[in-house]
Amino acid sequence: MFLPHISLADLEQTFFSKVLPKTLQLFDNLMYELSSEAKGLTSQNTELRCTVRNLLQTMVQLLETLTGCVRYLCTLQECVPLESIRTLPSSVLYVIKNTFTHCKDSESVYCGHLHLISDLLQAMFKETYSLQKQLMELLDMISMDSTSTEDNITDMVSVIHTVLEICSVISNMDHALHANTWKFIIKQSLKHHSLLQCHLKHSDILSGLCKDTLLSFQSCLQLAEQMKMSEIQEGTDLRLFQKTVKLCRFFANSLVHYTKEFLSFFSDSCSQLHQLFLQIYSKFPPSLYAPEILEVHRDEISRVFLVALDPLINQLLPFTPFMEQVLSEKLDLPAEQQLPQCLILITIMDKLSSQPEEVQTLWNTGKSLSLFSALFFSFQQCSGELSLPVCLPEVISTGQPAAPITLYHYVCVHLCSFIASTPPSHFPQLEYALLDAVLGSSMITSLLAMDSWCFLARYGTAELCAHHVVVIAHLIKSWPSDSYQVSALGVLLRRMLFLMAPDHQAKFAHKFLPEEVENLAVWQHISLKALNPDLRKRVACQLCVAGLAQCRRWLNSRRALGELRPVNTALSVLLAACNFAGDTLEAELQASVLGVLSQFWSFLQAKQVSEEPSLQQTLCLLLHLLEFFIQALDAELITQVFALQSSLFRLDPPDHIRLAMVDFLSSMGKVFIPQEAQRQVVPQLSCLFASLLADQTWLIHQHALEAFTHFAEETSHEDIVPQCLNSEETKNKVVSFLAKMRQVEETIEARIERMKQERIICSAQLMKKDGELESTGEPLAKRACHPPSEEQYKSAVGTMEGAVEAVKLLLRKGSPPAWLAVKLEALHTAIATLRDSVR
Repeated sequence: MFLPHISLADLEQTFFSKVLPKTLQLFDNLMYELSSEAKGLTSQNTELRCTVRNLLQTMVQLLETLTGCVRYLCTLQECVPLESIRTLPSSVLYVIKNTFTHCKDSESVYCGHLHLISDLLQAMFKETYSLQKQLMELLDMISMDSTSTEDNITDMVSVIHTVLEICSVISNMDHALHANTWKFIIKQSLKHHSLLQCHLKHSDILSGLCKDTLLSFQSCLQLAEQMKMSEIQEGTDLRLFQKTVKLCRFFANSLVHYTKEFLSFFSDSCSQLHQLFLQIYSKFPPSLYAPEILEVHRDEISRVFLVALDPLINQLLPFTPFMEQVLSEKLDLPAEQQLPQCLILITIMDKLSSQPEEVQTLWNTGKSLSLFSALFFSFQQCSGELSLPVCLPEVISTGQPAAPITLYHYVCVHLCSFIASTPPSHFPQLEYALLDAVLGSSMITSLLAMDSWCFLARYGTAELCAHHVVVIAHLIKSWPSDSYQVSALGVLLRRMLFLMAPDHQAKFAHKFLPEEVENLAVWQHISLKALNPDLRKRVACQLCVAGLAQCRRWLNSRRALGELRPVNTALSVLLAACNFAGDTLEAELQASVLGVLSQFWSFLQAKQVSEEPSLQQTLCLLLHLLEFFIQALDAELITQVFALQSSLFRLDPPDHIRLAMVDFLSSMGKVFIPQEAQRQVVPQLSCLFASLLADQTWLIHQHALEAFTHFAEETSHEDIVPQCLNSEETKNKVVSFLAKMRQVEETIEARIERMKQERIICSAQLMKKDGELESTGEPLAKRACHPPSEEQYKSAVGTMEGAVEAVKLLLRKGSPPAWLAVKLEALHTAIATLRDSVR
């Protein structure tokens, strides 16, 4: 070995700069010859096999020589300046990268004859491994400081970037090698932080870390899935699984360390970090898109890997670009990433309370969305997970182990906890998000907002609760009464009034006087049970007087259908008074209410009701009110009521009328039908029950079963019961209901697939609805035109597939209408046109 005879100062000029270029030329020639000769390698061609083996042997010797050179430098006691070995790192890394690439591609290079040279190929891999390890040891000995030249900095940056390229080559070859290579990159980047930070390709390093983290995580899941399927929980697969989980932890720690030092350079890379979390959570329980793995493996991944990844979010919280990425209105996430987005937002909420005020302000105020609004929007997209429902672990009581709770419960608990820690200065954003969610089109999101708002009312001051109740009441007064938003506000108002202090309830009743007609729109939504007994009795009496006056005005006028809205409001108020304070109403007042109700039935006609929505609402309210007075109905009124219901049912009334009929029929069990009315009423009653029990709408059918059971238990007309069961199918359904037997047992897998398809169809309907809303009103400002994304195409095609499956299901259930064939032919032509346009 002649290197000891050359001084360290002369090594580069005398030896490395002259020898290494020729070494690389030799290396390239050997690689070229190997690739050329390997194509014809066969077990019969001994001469060629001997040639290839000699070339590989020469390659191994070349690697050994390079390793010897590097090893010698590592033995030197003095510090090795980078300028003394400038040519060495780049040359050795070139050899390492190309040798590893050759080993990785060996299956295709040697055309299936790998067994003929596998021993030498293995020796070449081991020697390359040894060479890389030795080079990293040498580079670790090099010190750089503020006096380092620009060339030295450039060389070190080049080394790190080349090692990064090697990482992408060896990612699936050897866990230890892969980890040590990344360890070198992170260590050198942090070691020379101040010198290299402005020169490193941070986005490439971060991208590589995220990619390899995901690859390792997916390998974990594949191994866990294989062990579940094979039912083997020990041996080689288990050891490999445990090693891979530890590799995931290594990558998580590396991401945390690298991010901590170079976060300011990640402004354009936040989408990669966001996607990393989304993709991990999308493939891990409770996601509907996660593979099935055993709980023990899930717990190990969570305990070893996800816990290590968790601090990364803490580091990203103060970073404005990350906030803008996570809270962006233009994420356009695919279905499988909607739940992960929701869980990320919940995780952020859990961590924010321990952050400085400026970080809380950053997230709570947001840029386009606040954290509150983003959570409600994300929650709304999780229809499949909420319907199933998926469950997440949560500690319900201190000192107790975590128990599974539904996604709705989980989000509600964490959101309320976050609200409790929200500074008052951020209440405007909270209140805006709560109101927006309550008024939104998603019922379950509206319910979440109501639950959270009620928590705020209980947790906050009595004055805050009273203020919110007054605001909600004013909104109800100012909104059209037939909008779904008023229904949601009404439910919220009803709940909030229970949380008000008694003195504030009295002030509310004084502010919104029950006897004033314009306030009836508010009182129709309120449960009088929320009020103290004295106030309840007074308000109920005032509401009845005001409601009766409103009804009489209409009954004594020309009875124009256009003037029915205030009448329906008055009937709603009467219903509220009877339901929640009926026991406090005087007998004379009750008689007056029943007398007014009786007048409505004399002019109601089935055909007019079937065509007029306002009259349909009137009928539903009248039926509900009659339930309260059911035992006071005379024969004439009972006959009128059943005559109208029977006539209306033949006109196929909408579902809300059917449900009102079901409730009314249920209450008939308490009544002895007068003798003079039985001949007409009994056949109509049994016919209505039979029709409702056979209804194909599951909600109506279920309510009909409950109503019929209740009626059968209470009625004194026992001979009516068998008349209602006019078919064997209906009898079987009633028997199954009483025995609490399920008609069809759906597997978990089938249910998950159904939820996925329903999500596609619902998303398409919401997009269509949003499009219709945008097409009305004032023209919108012009916006930049963006080409549709691949996910939008996937969503649209998925909707088409879901619709086709829905039609197939309908065809299996019964004969199609005559127009279906023509419509399908038209759709077939439209699809053919689409297909031709993309060719």
